[in-house]
Amino acid sequence: MNNTVTIKTIEEASKRINGIAKNTPLQHAKRLSELFEATIFLKREDLQRVRSYKIRGSYNLMKSLLDKEKANGVVCASAGNHAQGVAYSAAALKIHADIFMPVKTPLQKINRVKHFGGAWIKIHLVGNTYDESYKEALKYCKDKKATLVHPFDDPRVISGAGTIAKEIYDELGQNIDYIICTIGGGGLISGVGTYLTQKIKKIKVIGTEPKGAPSMYEALKKRKVITLDAIDTFVDGAAVKTVGQKTFDIAKTVVSEIILVPEGKVCTTMIDLYQNEGIVAEPAGALSISALDFMAEKIKGKTVVCILSGGNNDILRYPEIMERSLIYLGRKHYFLIEFAQKPGQLRQFVDKALGPTDDIVRFEYIKKSAKETGPALVGIEQEKKEDYDKLIHQMNNFGIIYKIITSNDLIYNYLI
Repeated sequence: MNNTVTIKTIEEASKRINGIAKNTPLQHAKRLSELFEATIFLKREDLQRVRSYKIRGSYNLMKSLLDKEKANGVVCASAGNHAQGVAYSAAALKIHADIFMPVKTPLQKINRVKHFGGAWIKIHLVGNTYDESYKEALKYCKDKKATLVHPFDDPRVISGAGTIAKEIYDELGQNIDYIICTIGGGGLISGVGTYLTQKIKKIKVIGTEPKGAPSMYEALKKRKVITLDAIDTFVDGAAVKTVGQKTFDIAKTVVSEIILVPEGKVCTTMIDLYQNEGIVAEPAGALSISALDFMAEKIKGKTVVCILSGGNNDILRYPEIMERSLIYLGRKHYFLIEFAQKPGQLRQFVDKALGPTDDIVRFEYIKKSAKETGPALVGIEQEKKEDYDKLIHQMNNFGIIYKIITSNDLIYNYLI
C-alpha cells in the first residue's frame, strides 16, 4: 500500500469513485456573501447519496483492494456517516463488510446502514462507545484477516476525501483565498489541504473543530498526537478524542489555522441554514460555516469555500439544537429562585423582575409546607441578549434570592 497522499493519488481516486460519489454542487451563498462582504461558496457534500463526504474515502479504499483482499472482506467501526459509506460501497462492489457500532447507536442510524448495505453487511453492536467498538473491530479484523476501512487515518481514505478539492479547483481554479474544513479525525482537511496547497500557493486552509473536542488543535499546539481526557460529543461527526498520526503529519504542513467553534454557535448556524437556505445540515456539516463569524475581518473581499461535510441529522435532536442556540445567543437562562411559600409569590416575581417581553418557559416547584421558603427551577427566554442585564438588575433591586445555573452545574446537563 502506498503510504503517501499526493495530487496523483487524489486524481486516481477521482477516477476510481466516478459514478459512485457525486460531483456535488458548489453553491454560491448569496446571503452569506452579502453578510460577510465576501464571495462565499458552499461545497454541498450533504447531497451525496449517503448525505456525507464519507462515501469518497471508503469507496476509494475498497475499490483499490486486490481480489484476495476483497474475498476476505472488510471491517469498520462507526456510529454514523462512515458506516453508511462503507455499507454503500460494500453493496456496490459486492464485498462483505462487518460493521461494528456501539450498542447505544440510535435505531435510525442502524436502519440507514442496513438500507445501504443490504445482504452484503453484518452489523455488530458492541461496546458503549466508539472506542470500545473500534477495539473489537480491530480484533475481529485480525482474526478474519480482513481489511480495516479506517474512518480517516488511511492514505486511500484521505485521497478519497481529497477528491472534493479537485472538484472545487476544476470549477474555481486559482480564484480561492480560503478553504474551510471541518476536522474530526483529520482525513478531510488532510486530503483537501494536500491538493489545494500544491495547486494554489496563496490559499489558506482553515480547520474548524468543536470547542468541546479540540483534538487537532491541541495536537498541533503540542506538536504530537494526544488523546483528550474528555470531549463534548454534541458535534458527533467531529467529536474525536485522538486524531490520526497520518492526518496529523499532513495537517501540520497544510493547515494555516484552526478555529474552535462553540457548540451553541453551531446550533445557531444549523437553524440559520434551514430557515434561510432550506439546508438540513448535521452539526459537523455546519461547523465550517460557523467559523465565518470568527474570520469576518480577514475574509472581506475574498473568495471563500466552506465544505458542508454532511446532512445526516436526526429530527429528534432539534429541541436540543434550539435550546443550545438560544443559550449561546444569550436569550435563554436558567435560575434556581427562592420563593416564600405563600400565595402570590410568582405574581410578584413576574411583576417586579420580568421585562415586558421576557417569557417563563420552564417552571418547576414543589411546595413543602414544613418550610418557609423553597427553590423553584425557572427558565426564562428573552427577546434580546441585552435584556439579561435588566433582569439581573431587577432581581437584585427587589432582593430576590437566586442562583444562575451555568454549564459547570450538574443540573445543566439535565436541562439541556
